[in-house]
Amino acid sequence: MKKKRAMTWAVVIVTAIGFASCKVDQPKMTNSSFETMTVTKSDIEVPYKFSARMKGQNDVTITPQVSGQLMRIAVTEGQQVRKGQTLFVIDSRNAQLELEAAQANLQAALAQENSAKLEYESNKNLFDKKIVSSYMLNNSENTYKQAKASVAQARAAVNRAKVNLGFCTITAPVSGVIGEIALRVGDQVSPITELTVLSGNTNMYAEFSVTEAIVEAMVQEGVNAKDVEKYIAALPEATFVMKNGTEYPHKGRVVSLTGVVNALTGSLTSKVSFPNPEGHLYSGIQGSVVMPFSQKNVIIIPQNAVVRLQDKAFVYKVKADSTATAVDVTMEDTGNGKDFIITSGLKVGDRIVAVGANNVTEGQRVLFPEEAKK
Repeated sequence: MKKKRAMTWAVVIVTAIGFASCKVDQPKMTNSSFETMTVTKSDIEVPYKFSARMKGQNDVTITPQVSGQLMRIAVTEGQQVRKGQTLFVIDSRNAQLELEAAQANLQAALAQENSAKLEYESNKNLFDKKIVSSYMLNNSENTYKQAKASVAQARAAVNRAKVNLGFCTITAPVSGVIGEIALRVGDQVSPITELTVLSGNTNMYAEFSVTEAIVEAMVQEGVNAKDVEKYIAALPEATFVMKNGTEYPHKGRVVSLTGVVNALTGSLTSKVSFPNPEGHLYSGIQGSVVMPFSQKNVIIIPQNAVVRLQDKAFVYKVKADSTATAVDVTMEDTGNGKDFIITSGLKVGDRIVAVGANNVTEGQRVLFPEEAKK
């Protein structure tokens, strides 16, 4: 029994000695530094978005220039028409009668002119022979002049009647697409009646408002009234994005910027011209005009470095003792989904936590010596 206990204790002692001789190191905790960056300035291209509404470059409201009954509608809503194509026909019977009456009056005036001319020439010959007095000659001459004036008036009446007759057939002033037609054959129309809107859709305008802030930025760049056209010509190409997010394949260019600020909205109206060869753009379509503008010499930091708390935004600045302190910042979105432009709160040379800022607390140490990691 004693021998058995002695052997057991011997095994325990040998095992203990064996573990001791192995010198197994126990794992120890090391602190990792947060990823940081030093604030610098650089240039970036920022896409600006403007809510816009599409409009045909030659949107024309079609109204009759004479009154009468609508006899024929030669087009349908949404139909593509060419310039000069017949759109509507108004009852032309009255206009035709007026033309015939004017032509008859012209013939009567021509006959009177011819008679007055003969009488004047006869009196002139008689006056040369001293048979009639100068009074009769002058009187016949005045009658002849009045007859010629009557002919001119009658001819003008004929031309006016022809024009009115032509107005009974309404043609397309431009090529484009027919809008809504609210009238029907048989309706009475007049010059104040809107028949339809013809949208000249070969090229389309995207109209949008430009805020005074952008105008002020133009002024700061030294753009004056004389340089607006050059400034517009130098602007980058624009993209039109539909409400459903679809991007229109053709690029557009800014063609105008009104020179008067709207008193109600405090903005200017601008137009971007887009080609429409396939006819996919229609008047009334709403979407966004996207234009890239260069921001030069600005502070850019990753979005992961910004912590949002209600209506505030802040970043963690690394102090000299490697601890973090929260700094309020104001910023602008770059539109690239990765970065922010910092407009206040940071300066060049500041060191901030770039990754993991949401896990940092005020006064926490965020940098550790490299040797601490070994």
